[in-house]
Amino acid sequence: MFCSGMCLNFQNSTKIILNTHEKTIYISRHIFLLISALRPASPQLGKNSVQEVLNAMTLEEKVDLLVGAGMPGFGGPTVGQTENLVPGAAGTTKAIPRLGIPAIVLADGPAGIRISPTRQNDTQTFYATAFPIATLIASSWNLELAENIGKAMGKEALEYGADVLLAPALNLHRHPLNGRNFEYYSEDPIISGKMTAAAVNGIQSNGVGTSIKHFAANNQESLRSKNDVRIKNRTLRELYLKGFEIAVKESSPWTVMSSYNKINGTYTSESRELLTTVLRDEWKFDGIVMTDWFGGTNIVKQVHAGNDLLMPGIKPQKDAILQNVKDGKLDVKDVDVNVRRILDLILKTPRFKKYPYSNKPDLKAHALIAREAAAEGMILLKNEKLTLPISSETKIAAFGVTSYDFISGGTGSGDVNEAYIISLMDGLSAFSVERKLAEKYSVYVGDYKEKNKPDPNNPMAAFLNKPRMPELELSESEIGEYAKSTDMAIITIGRNSGEFEDRKTTNDFYLSDEEQNLISKVAKAYHSKGKKVVVILNVGGVIETASWKEKPDAILLAWQAGQEGGNSVADILSGKVGPSGKLTMSFPNDLKDVASNNNFPIDIELNFQEMMGGGPPNSAQEPRKNLEFTTYEEDLHVGYRDYITNKKQVSFPFGFGLSYTSFDFRNSKISGDSKVGFTLKVTVKNTGKAKGKEIVQIYRSNLNKDPDRELISFGKTKELAPGEVQILTFKINSEDFSIFDESINAWVTKAGNYHLLIGKSVSDIILTENVEIKEKFERRVIARF
Repeated sequence: MFCSGMCLNFQNSTKIILNTHEKTIYISRHIFLLISALRPASPQLGKNSVQEVLNAMTLEEKVDLLVGAGMPGFGGPTVGQTENLVPGAAGTTKAIPRLGIPAIVLADGPAGIRISPTRQNDTQTFYATAFPIATLIASSWNLELAENIGKAMGKEALEYGADVLLAPALNLHRHPLNGRNFEYYSEDPIISGKMTAAAVNGIQSNGVGTSIKHFAANNQESLRSKNDVRIKNRTLRELYLKGFEIAVKESSPWTVMSSYNKINGTYTSESRELLTTVLRDEWKFDGIVMTDWFGGTNIVKQVHAGNDLLMPGIKPQKDAILQNVKDGKLDVKDVDVNVRRILDLILKTPRFKKYPYSNKPDLKAHALIAREAAAEGMILLKNEKLTLPISSETKIAAFGVTSYDFISGGTGSGDVNEAYIISLMDGLSAFSVERKLAEKYSVYVGDYKEKNKPDPNNPMAAFLNKPRMPELELSESEIGEYAKSTDMAIITIGRNSGEFEDRKTTNDFYLSDEEQNLISKVAKAYHSKGKKVVVILNVGGVIETASWKEKPDAILLAWQAGQEGGNSVADILSGKVGPSGKLTMSFPNDLKDVASNNNFPIDIELNFQEMMGGGPPNSAQEPRKNLEFTTYEEDLHVGYRDYITNKKQVSFPFGFGLSYTSFDFRNSKISGDSKVGFTLKVTVKNTGKAKGKEIVQIYRSNLNKDPDRELISFGKTKELAPGEVQILTFKINSEDFSIFDESINAWVTKAGNYHLLIGKSVSDIILTENVEIKEKFERRVIARF
């Protein structure tokens, strides 16, 4: 600048204080303005190169870009409440107008964009579509469906002014009680990675970004911000990193979100091995990494690791970066690398490109997408003697409080502010419903909710999961009267969960005594009249079914189906849509059968401070098993890998799901070789009397039999009419048979004969093909954990 000190303008002259000489001189105001006009303008992002903009930035401006704009009480505005941007979004970056750098908006989004539905002094509403939870989407086994939901979700993000959607989430279902399993796809990394890639491609087709999360091994909510995952390198590579690798390579997400936890003693946001060596050097990721909100502790290590953006941003983080650069403890080159990546991201965003967002996405069209997707991901677990589908003339008695308080999705950042929820009763309007029973339940549910409203003085109350509503007590004689006057009983069992705490065993994974009694009494009453009973599971995760599944005639796993859930259930019940979903996780007989059960925080109660990541530092107490640390002793034995290998009985196996029709697999053919890759063709025929879709699952049988078999590919037919045939084609290569060899730090496929197992579930193998790998395959990696 021309003025190195303070410039004071007078009417006809300008006083200039030259700090270096401590002299005061006066020049003509006109000369000063002329000199100022001739001064070179600051470079502008988009007009000048990123390097030129970076060179022009002060250290303070660089640090501003590495630290988010903040939250109330933490040195910044209300989250997303930058007023002129998007109220209710999860956060923003800092604008630097001098260099043409705008703030960009980051919004939560695993089941739809999460923003405030109303705004001050504005009569317009800003509701978003609540799409089905990720677990349901995965249960469709339909990548095109996942991509289409992504397209709709991304369009809403675009039209509401968001630049990056904090989704999808793809951590594994390591244990059934993880509080956020509903946000995740599967216990299998192949499904998780493929579904994520499809969703990312759909969302980003709108020109908005994604942030795949939580990278990596974030598999419990209890004390998540302090938990140290102690895990073997092979297990980490084959299970907990594999899905992320697939997603990065097949969809190029704009951003990745590092997780709260440590891996083998190092916070993920502070791990250069994870964020630079694996993510960027090995996988060639070219986007930015951001922290989960308030994640990590060591600022210097985070910046050096390649964790570019610290969210939501607090002043002490900024102060720490500045001081450490000045003290020489943090290399400014690390700062510059991260800033450059953030500038590259901003250049791609709708806000930088001045997209004229409308605030009016097509919510009606997206609701239809949500309805159709939800129906395709629902799973028919049982259907004795063709109980389902049913005709519109069927008179239904709906039992269970969840029939009248349907759950659209989980809680926390995975929730959505939708305009409405189609309850089960709304969906059942297509049938004849017993009104006296419905009125009794409605009054009970309404009174309970009125007496148990969230505390208005607790800003987190609406964010946290609420206790399950007790069941309405009905006598056997009362149920018997309904059995006389109606044709069928439906019982809905509901469960919800979310951030900060894991699910519990009593009254959650296991049904409560009142729920067990309700199923028993209703089944007894209706079966005595020769009438059928259907249980609908409106849940976000696995529950115990072995003890009661013989009592009802049909069980429909409806999951949490988004805002159109009641209509989607009705579409399945009526036969308008044939069920074609299948499990992407196993339903064990009991928690004691889960291999990770001894290394998971079972029924641990934390105080509110610890739930929010506070409490005493680790050094102040002996580290607690499954809290300050969790040892993954089960190694590769997660879900079906354990049940199949150790021949454990399950209630419903991975990949299982029934249909209203039947299918035959035939004429499988394998061609090619290990050098050019294999092509597998499988013929699927609808051999039943109804239209429907079928899923073909391809497993590999391992040479060392540990685990015994693993999914490597899958495909779904179109809707086939009775008698119709479709040939599905699968591409398979040598690396699909690889295991990770820790001794040489490489993916290795040994030469030998392998089996391809073609099935309808992991335990229902229909066809087998032999594959010969003639030459050893090896792909070395760099990082070790």
